[in-house]
Amino acid sequence: MQFKLGLIINPLAGLGGTVALKGSDGAATAAKALALGAQPKANSRTKAALEVLLPYKNQLTIYTVNGDMGEHCAKALGFKVQVIYNSNAITTANDTEQAVKALKELGVDLVLFAGGDGTARNICHVVEDTIPVLGIPAGCKIHSGVYAITPKAAGRVVEMLVKGDLVTLGDADVMDIDEEAFRQGTVKAKRYGEMQVPSEVRYMQAVKNGGKETDELVLVDIAAYVVSEMDEDTFYIMGSGSTVAAVMEEMGLENTLLGVDLVKDQALIAQDLTAAQLLEHTQGQKTKLVITLIGGQGHIFGRGNQQLSPALIRAIGTNNIIVIATKTKLQALNGRPLICDTGDSSLDDELTGYIKVTCGFNDHIMYAVGY
Repeated sequence: MQFKLGLIINPLAGLGGTVALKGSDGAATAAKALALGAQPKANSRTKAALEVLLPYKNQLTIYTVNGDMGEHCAKALGFKVQVIYNSNAITTANDTEQAVKALKELGVDLVLFAGGDGTARNICHVVEDTIPVLGIPAGCKIHSGVYAITPKAAGRVVEMLVKGDLVTLGDADVMDIDEEAFRQGTVKAKRYGEMQVPSEVRYMQAVKNGGKETDELVLVDIAAYVVSEMDEDTFYIMGSGSTVAAVMEEMGLENTLLGVDLVKDQALIAQDLTAAQLLEHTQGQKTKLVITLIGGQGHIFGRGNQQLSPALIRAIGTNNIIVIATKTKLQALNGRPLICDTGDSSLDDELTGYIKVTCGFNDHIMYAVGY
């Protein structure tokens, strides 16, 4: 029995990345990216995934779209190909959705697609949770959890399915941001639904690998979530460290890596503030604090962020402290608690217990805090 693999490539995915357009959604943006010298990469990234499957060419048929939406790539590698939809000369989101409908009617075993969050949204709009999907990361924006960490990783997961290995299915969120708002300096992340994916590519599993590329993708998820949850008319004190820097990058703001910055309504209010300046700026104002831990040590207060004084922490309140970290960073503590060393032993005592740590988009764990 042959494995029926559906394949859809968004040939325009990722065009805006190298030319600083922060996305490729829409024909006008894609045309601008090409005019600026951008080179399409979605097909080459799909090729990297499909090359993993070359030993299994006789065990699967690839059902795909004509031309650069899948046919050319699969045929060039020698796979058995059946075109199930013919796209327009300049491909659009509608082509993606019509192709998915055709694959859905055909009853393929898996829809493998290459693109970014916009492509995932188009596919989710049609598929919902009726067919397992797997994304090959090829876009500028990869906030969604339906993608493998690399093209080759996508190929490995499909290989498991073709071989008949037991692969658990799970639900993963489809996320996207408003590109136009992002280009104007405002990040608006939104959840558009969920799709079934082989659980081997859900980032909960990938984080356990501890790879640098995986953690970078998780930081994007963490940052997108923190920004999406930010309240209007609220000051956000942004602590030091690369994890918090990812949140600043998500907002398009300049960051003081080893200092503390102040943000309101996703705009930079002040940089590299002292303890006294932080108190002055936030006195009587609704304020929240975004911090991370010191890798390997576990300190959330008292190492590299002494600007966060006991007086400030008490004024903010423990319910307004947002701790963010990758699971890899937490696992490196080997069960040791997070550490508070504020210089005020009574405050350290008050902060002990369990605190919610954000580890991904709407992904949290409870972790022990000691001193």
